[in-house]
Amino acid sequence: MLKLYSFLNSICTQKVFITLAEKKQAYDIHLVNLFTNEQFSPEYLKIHPKGVVPALDHDGKIVIESSLICEYLDETFPEPPLVPADAWSKARMRLWSKAVDEHLFEATRELSFSAMFRERMKNLTEEQREGRFRNTGDPIKRARLESTYAEGVESPYVYQGIGEYEIAFAKMEKDLGASGAWLVGKHMTLADINMMPFVARLDYLDLLDVWIKDRPAVLDWWVRVQALESFRTSIPNQLKDGDIADMKAYGSKIRDRVDAHRQHYLKQPKAA
Repeated sequence: MLKLYSFLNSICTQKVFITLAEKKQAYDIHLVNLFTNEQFSPEYLKIHPKGVVPALDHDGKIVIESSLICEYLDETFPEPPLVPADAWSKARMRLWSKAVDEHLFEATRELSFSAMFRERMKNLTEEQREGRFRNTGDPIKRARLESTYAEGVESPYVYQGIGEYEIAFAKMEKDLGASGAWLVGKHMTLADINMMPFVARLDYLDLLDVWIKDRPAVLDWWVRVQALESFRTSIPNQLKDGDIADMKAYGSKIRDRVDAHRQHYLKQPKAA
């Protein structure tokens, strides 16, 4: 039996949803309310000590970290295969997982926070806000959160995130041009699935074309992704209409500044 501890609009959980849908595996969802800090409850911290989602319970065996969960599911339920068979392609796939985990996750969090969650935190009391900052449990993460709350889209962390997306989309265009329909060869892999929720979040925030309007291979990839049943059932069909409308409304307010920051980033000298 599979049980997934999740939050429906969690970008990390969404790639697990897509993997489960591709594998056609039934599972139970245990929702963890991130807005009420349920992820920091003693009960959930026993499941995931970092206090984040998702976490997978497979017959009492707990698997954490979304990229590892997706690989675990691929090995446990091998059809259809989502990890390439040869070592070279597998390494290339894992480079995409690494880029998502080490760079795009924080970039997306900062962009999302500066656009939307920052406005919601303004409605909290000072004590409630301090509780949110304190519950991060990580001084680096807290510094990023406090900067983005104070400065919004002008935070240096948001600027850094805009640069991280520029790097990722440039690599996507190159890899898709070399391999075809998908990031690692002719078949969809976890490289594509890892990227899907992060590209979708930018789309919902009305920011995606800032990066991809002049990247035809990425545009074509995004059309293919949106046609996948596993994508539709895992992301747009899981979200409420109000959630999607809110993301677009808030994201549109920072769109011009995001574009301006990207243009500034493009003019900066890059390491050879």
